[in-house]
Amino acid sequence: MTSEQGGRSSHQSNRSGQGGNSGGVRRRDDAGRERNRSTTRNRTDTAPGQRTRVADPARLVAFEVLRAVSADDAYANLVLPTRIRRHGLDRRDAGFATELTYGALRAQGTYDAILTQCVDRPLSELDPAILDALRIGVHQLMAMRVPTHAALDQTVGLARAVIGAGPSGLVNAVLRKVAAKELPQWLSELTEGLSDDVKIASIEHSHPEWIVRSMRQALVAHGRDVSEITALLEADNEAPVVNLVALPGLGDLSEAFEAGFTPGELVADSALSSGGDLSRLESVRDGSVRVQDAGSQLVARALAAVEITSEPNDGEERWLDLCAGPGGKAALLAALAAEKGAWILANEPSVHRAKLVSQALAAVPADTWTVRTGDGRDIGKEHPDAFDRILVDAPCTGLGALRRRPESRWRRKLSDVAELGPLQRELLTSALQAVKPGGVVAYVTCSPHVAETIAVVEDVMRKRDDLELLDAGAALDAVSLSHNVGAGNAASAVPAHQKMAQLWPHIHQSDAMFLALIRKN
Repeated sequence: MTSEQGGRSSHQSNRSGQGGNSGGVRRRDDAGRERNRSTTRNRTDTAPGQRTRVADPARLVAFEVLRAVSADDAYANLVLPTRIRRHGLDRRDAGFATELTYGALRAQGTYDAILTQCVDRPLSELDPAILDALRIGVHQLMAMRVPTHAALDQTVGLARAVIGAGPSGLVNAVLRKVAAKELPQWLSELTEGLSDDVKIASIEHSHPEWIVRSMRQALVAHGRDVSEITALLEADNEAPVVNLVALPGLGDLSEAFEAGFTPGELVADSALSSGGDLSRLESVRDGSVRVQDAGSQLVARALAAVEITSEPNDGEERWLDLCAGPGGKAALLAALAAEKGAWILANEPSVHRAKLVSQALAAVPADTWTVRTGDGRDIGKEHPDAFDRILVDAPCTGLGALRRRPESRWRRKLSDVAELGPLQRELLTSALQAVKPGGVVAYVTCSPHVAETIAVVEDVMRKRDDLELLDAGAALDAVSLSHNVGAGNAASAVPAHQKMAQLWPHIHQSDAMFLALIRKN
């Protein structure tokens, strides 16, 4: 007999006057109201004295990160490490918290579709904290090797500890409904009767429909088969590998290799790891080795290596990073500039981010770089024909980095693409004014969306007759270890597309970086 059954049996005896010390009188609270003894009340199967009443630290960390993302528009990758340290998690618990956090964020769309079937009201009417607790519970039930009883008990205990006893009952009831079916059965039911491939992919792979649609369009625009969309969306949902780069001439990866990192296969001076505390590496602490996605490394190296015909000032090339914050590509470019005897100006409009750029550049000889705080759209007018190489790492939706920032897929909107378009065009126009004749501008986005990539380049180039589009795929091949990262990017029938390059998570295991190289004649 369960505790619930036992409680009801005793209560029935009391009501009938057949024992107990209640004398057959119904129990009432201090206000005189009869207590709810409904047999339909949701309870756990665990006796009250055995129910978890404290929050497991690893699950608490995941809950706090989801709350920060939901309530404060925080980025999980910035909040998670601080919460792990605050709660003193060991390596195993930190790994659990990381998987739970990112897994719940990535699959939020799918999990919300499941929860909609299990909650008796619209999810928008739930307390946001309860919804975050439910998402954590669903991920444990659907995608982690956590026994059902443990997922239920610990998630209900988390809710009881940090939200309240009342909401914990709702969490318990809903998660029990979720646990009645496994993920494949849920997906089958959720997509039954649907004929729209975009809607189906959105549910199955947890991406908003507008992102699925834009990814399909991007694949086709770069000559790829639309059937690759499944592999692309699956790659977005995989935990990314940590990429390190040793700044050329300054950094050394031997310490990272001793710590278990493996050599990168895509780009020189890089290393890969599934994670861990990078702050334990002295080379990371001193800035000579940095965390940077392989795609970002490739586009920076491609710009630094591409042939130019401009005349250097007094034999020294002048480079410009037009949108330098927070400084990752600027640091790599500055190290490459130092090797070539060049000098780089790193521009950033935000004062706070400009400070981050200075910190990122600290490991590079100070006479190689200067940080400018100002609007990049003004540089073309203020310094016309002044730079040999210019990087325009344009502000974008970041759809190419959904593996690393899974919350972005729920935070971004289709309207963001249209709002960013004018800024992207103005920055590229400014760069083309600032580059010397014979110099090269690299237009880069961490997004494959056609409206942020091909359309921007074509619109800006259409207004001038002194520009030449270089083969960006060949430039990437020239600086990659595999020498074939540009392959497959030039199959479109439109000539301009043939010279623009797009990296893909499902092909290159990198962020979806776009690169166009433009020379001023």
